[in-house]
Amino acid sequence: MASSSLKVKHAPFSAPHYHIFTTILPFSSSSSEPWYTPPPPYPPHHPPHHDILIKISEHIAAATAKSKPLSSFTTLNRLLPSLTPRHVIDLIALNPLSLHPLSLLSFFHFLPSYHPPFRHTLLTYASMALSLSYHHLLPQAHSLLFFLVSRKGTNSAHEVFSSVIQATRTIPAPHYSNRRNDNAHLVFDILVSAYVDSGFFNDAVMCLRLIKENGFRVPFRACGYLLDRLVKVEPIGSCWKLFWEVLDCGYPAKVYNFNVLMRGFCKIGDVESAHKVFDEIPKRGLRPTIVSFNTLIGGYCKVGCVEEGFRLKGVMEEEGISPDVFTFSALINGLCKDGRVDNAGVLFDEMCKKGLVPNGVTFTTLIDGQCKYGKIDLALNNFQVMISQGIRPDLITYNALINGLCRIRDLKEAKKLVDEMSKRGLKPDKITFTTLIDGYCKDGDMESALDIKERLIEGGIELDEVAFTALISGLCRDGRAHDAEKMLREMLNAGFKPDDPTYTMVIDCFCKKGDVKMGFKLLKEMQSDEHIPGVVTYNVLLNGLCKQGQMKNAKMLLDAMRNLGVVPDDITFNTLLDGHSKHGSSDDFNIFNSQKGLVTDYASYAALVNESNKASKDRLRR
Repeated sequence: MASSSLKVKHAPFSAPHYHIFTTILPFSSSSSEPWYTPPPPYPPHHPPHHDILIKISEHIAAATAKSKPLSSFTTLNRLLPSLTPRHVIDLIALNPLSLHPLSLLSFFHFLPSYHPPFRHTLLTYASMALSLSYHHLLPQAHSLLFFLVSRKGTNSAHEVFSSVIQATRTIPAPHYSNRRNDNAHLVFDILVSAYVDSGFFNDAVMCLRLIKENGFRVPFRACGYLLDRLVKVEPIGSCWKLFWEVLDCGYPAKVYNFNVLMRGFCKIGDVESAHKVFDEIPKRGLRPTIVSFNTLIGGYCKVGCVEEGFRLKGVMEEEGISPDVFTFSALINGLCKDGRVDNAGVLFDEMCKKGLVPNGVTFTTLIDGQCKYGKIDLALNNFQVMISQGIRPDLITYNALINGLCRIRDLKEAKKLVDEMSKRGLKPDKITFTTLIDGYCKDGDMESALDIKERLIEGGIELDEVAFTALISGLCRDGRAHDAEKMLREMLNAGFKPDDPTYTMVIDCFCKKGDVKMGFKLLKEMQSDEHIPGVVTYNVLLNGLCKQGQMKNAKMLLDAMRNLGVVPDDITFNTLLDGHSKHGSSDDFNIFNSQKGLVTDYASYAALVNESNKASKDRLRR
């Protein structure tokens, strides 16, 4: 074979997931086949370079026996410059002194470190890996092939597979097995797994195809490993295609694999494709399991198609499969997300009447739904039932209840639950504290909210956008403009970019305090990165200017809005109307008269004209 040379530094005897091979054949003394069997006696017909092979073997044996490095043998170093890949392959194949395969592997790894370095080829790698797999040294064989395929890269399956095929014709199998197919089975299993671990899934499938086309037994262990990895790593669409290719290679279909694939589609919300996979199960001579039904029901409920979930529940029952706790939990979750909390409660009761014991997930799902839709009394009742049945609430359960209590402004009970959590050994997390901060802010208790903020920081928990926004909103409602602006700076320093409503709240707070200048400073910040704030922000500033009687500046801001493409709305004109009526002049009347086309509300325009006219007459009387 015309060999492509590889000059490499060798990997150690470990590689990702090599442990999957340790269970292929046991290494215990009770095994019917020894984990290492010396090769048969050296054949009578020696190759032309048999003397070199014997000398090299003697040095390897001496190095092993004396625990000395191969580089310390001067006579070996003199032999190395004349060594070729053919020597290495024959040394592995013939092994004249019946050396242990690991000793040969050490020599294999030593060669590239010699100067000038020896260049291994695909065939030397394939030969060494095949020999190791023959003797059940599977982790080492996997490490070697993993190193090889990771260096060869994608689209190398044909080339590497051909080298392994050539090696099977060169490297003799152990004397206890004469079937070529069985001898090569392990190395093909390792090769496919090495491509999987390298992330080259198309090459792994190509190997399977080549294995089948060349009459070898398809390694089902590697097939299963490939399918498991595909649904976790690959885009699920390409996984679907490769899945069928693996099945077409002869891998026996298992419902488990279909379920995993369905779960992958449901995870990304592609329930239609998941249903197609579900429909393929009986076509392959298999019967959907309760896991199959539950996976699809959960997928439909996740995307809001609860009725389809109930239809599938009916199909389950028709086929003699009784819905379990997971079935009911998925449907209860779907109903709660759809706002049908009362229906969820009815379904919960049905489940209990069937003798099914709700688990923590079922209770938490129902409690969370009831809290979100104002059924806090029912949620608290179910919480007590949950505890009475010996089911320990988790952090999610407590957070759901705390959120529900904060929604109805019952901060006292919410705080009690936080204390109860701690007594049960549960540590409040960011969601717990953020919910409390938001609740206290909306209740107007800023001191408690700020106190929790400090507790968060002391506990090493960073505030998120929700907490910062809640605090800024609460401070603005409390009229604490400077504190709100300081919190805005903290939010920016934490790496969060406040949105327009958050900035606008602070601007409005300053404008109400009469500090329009600070409002414009914040507007300038908002306009960084060529961002254009919306009409609400401009209305807030216009209101601030109008209240101070700065009508000319208000007019300039209106013009600036229009130039930026921000369309004034009714609030814009009503704000200007109010400003002109209180602080207008005859000049203001003329300005507004020329802008009549801007005022979409004719009644507002007419009122403005009347007010301006009246103000003008009053000044003339004076």
